[in-house]
Amino acid sequence: MQWEKLLSLTRQGDTKKRLRKDQDHLRLGYDSDYDRIIFSSAFRSLQDKTQVIPLSKTDFVHTRLTHSLEVSVVGRTLGRMVGQAILQKYPYLATDYGHVYTDFGTIVAAASLAHDIGNPPFGHFGERAIGDYFKIGNGLQYKNLLSDKEWQDLIDFEGNANGFSVLTSDRPGVEGALRLSYATLGAFMKYPKESLPKKPTTEIQDKKYGFFQADKQTFQAIATDLGLIDNGDANSSQIRYKRHPLTFLVEAADDICYTIIDFEDGINLQWIDAELIDSYLKPLTKAINQEKYNELMHVEDKISYLRAVAINSLIQDAVQIFLKHEEEILNGTFTCALMDKSQFKEQINNILSICVKKVYQSNDVLEKELKGFQIINFLLDKFCTAYNNQFENKASAFDTMVLKLLPPRYQEQKSSLYLRLLNMAHFVSMLSDGKALQMYKTLNV
Repeated sequence: MQWEKLLSLTRQGDTKKRLRKDQDHLRLGYDSDYDRIIFSSAFRSLQDKTQVIPLSKTDFVHTRLTHSLEVSVVGRTLGRMVGQAILQKYPYLATDYGHVYTDFGTIVAAASLAHDIGNPPFGHFGERAIGDYFKIGNGLQYKNLLSDKEWQDLIDFEGNANGFSVLTSDRPGVEGALRLSYATLGAFMKYPKESLPKKPTTEIQDKKYGFFQADKQTFQAIATDLGLIDNGDANSSQIRYKRHPLTFLVEAADDICYTIIDFEDGINLQWIDAELIDSYLKPLTKAINQEKYNELMHVEDKISYLRAVAINSLIQDAVQIFLKHEEEILNGTFTCALMDKSQFKEQINNILSICVKKVYQSNDVLEKELKGFQIINFLLDKFCTAYNNQFENKASAFDTMVLKLLPPRYQEQKSSLYLRLLNMAHFVSMLSDGKALQMYKTLNV
């Protein structure tokens, strides 16, 4: 892969090439990407979507919105630090194309900002709830009417693929959705493959899938423009690519943030003993100002200080790993997450282990996830049934009333069963936790 192609400013629907050296420096294309995500309704809804603690109104707990903003800040720093080194290594990117180190930071920041934009309500359990509706719920009735790949899209409903759809899908009068640059979309595409074959290798980019069958033409156009390496089997029609290099930085930013922040939320909720702060966070730092640290009297001040130092240590570590393996990343032979090679890997795993035990598997979280599962399953069933009954001209009075709750963009008729089911799954996935609960109460009469 070549950096000059990977930094493409092309947008969906473009008829001529956008050149970096011709950009308005007061409003670069990469800056526009960030702004368009910030002002999108899909991003705003993250303020009422679960990060870890579903339906929580606790001031301490992170939502998808605050998490995404924090990941974006870390991603910006990672991108800038890597960008500075890349331009030193490949000076032609600056002299011939006009790139500056902040381009890398803005691309990674924008992709990081959007990394959770397609996640359903009630955390990652929301993805499983949508998938289970089709796999073992009433949605199972549709299985034999869909292709294998279409069915896999639904039973393994994936927030990353849904996010790609949010960022790129056409609708009447809105070509290409947010029309982000291909560089930002490439960095966003964490798993550049379709839903089948499932986990064909142990390589990190094959762990999940990154686009629905409905969006595969758009995906392939972006991958081709960026010059991503085709990783598909020559003897089959599968669509698989190697990752865009900057995706590794987006992933690292996410890994760094949720490792530290979930632990911090656990402390603030008093689910994790505050006395464990030193033993779990200090090992992530090479050095701290012990005198300054000793002056801190309150738990929130201590964890804030150690959080900042720990995140800085992990950022420095991730940058060094990326630059050490940059050529492998470009030729597609680097096959794991950056933080899998971190010098702090053992410490990271220790933090994740206590978070699993004390936070992710807490009774409070499990009880609320179960409620979220019921809500999603119920809503999917009501809307899929009503939407398909309307298409088949056999809608009941209740079906008609249910469909009136759909925003106009979701009421558009779809020609195929797959697109209708995906449309309803997408609608439910884009509800906030509070809106989903409200609709559940309205319809569950």
